[in-house]
Amino acid sequence: QAQLVESGGGLVQAGGSLRLSCAASGRIFSSYAMGWFRQAPGKEREFVAAINRSGRSTDYTDSVKGRFTISRDNAKNTVYLQMNSLKPEDTAVYYCAARRFVGRSAAEYEYWGQGTQVTVSS
Repeated sequence: QAQLVESGGGLVQAGGSLRLSCAASGRIFSSYAMGWFRQAPGKEREFVAAINRSGRSTDYTDSVKGRFTISRDNAKNTVYLQMNSLKPEDTAVYYCAARRFVGRSAAEYEYWGQGTQVTVSS
């Protein structure tokens, strides 16, 4: 069993930055690809970014390319999401998740964190 705990969310003005962290425990972190998803009120959970087990391969949804960066530190069992040039439409609860192989499908992720709120004011 793996436990994932997100942190770093908050309220920021449009154009600002936040860095989300997701600390993992309970399993060998480096054996899992990691992903970030988000869910806005009244909307379905959507894929944001993913990173493979080594950290050498990443994937982003089009709306965040060039603004968000996913990274991981396997020595610290932590994955990060650096979010720059934030927009009001980025407002959502952000979740980290783990699966054996990198991908975009939420249904294929095995473990999920509890989520952290990100609110971007205009």
